[in-house]
Amino acid sequence: MAAAKPGASGPVAPAPSGGASRTPQIQLIPATAAGALDAAEEAVDLLLESGRTPGDVLVITTGEPHPWAAHELSFGDTSYWAQHDAGDDVFYTDAAVAERAASRPVVVVAVNGGSDSVAAAALPLALSRAGALLIVCGDPQQINAVLGAGV
Repeated sequence: MAAAKPGASGPVAPAPSGGASRTPQIQLIPATAAGALDAAEEAVDLLLESGRTPGDVLVITTGEPHPWAAHELSFGDTSYWAQHDAGDDVFYTDAAVAERAASRPVVVVAVNGGSDSVAAAALPLALSRAGALLIVCGDPQQINAVLGAGV
């Protein structure tokens, strides 16, 4: 076993270049469909307050789009995705087009409605896009049924 490097005490942060074989940590925040978007917003606020940069965070919604996404899409698809590609701010997207989003260190999913099949498709996709942490806000029974018991 390799010796610990000096100054490496405290919480262990995942390596920024974590390979595809690395499974992100999964955090579940119980919420109703009506409260999932608010719970996701609180999670994003806590991430930013704890030192995450806005460009580290991708938020996916399964029901109504986040108000930011709806607003930005009013300027057109090209402008909206250009903001994603810039990678310098939290990016909000709908589960229907989330496969177009690139991986980010943290992915937050608001299971705020939509059919079970939308959540069933969105959650594994979000897991594949999360580099270090996947936060899922929604009904624990529905989420566990999709991601596996004990999440």
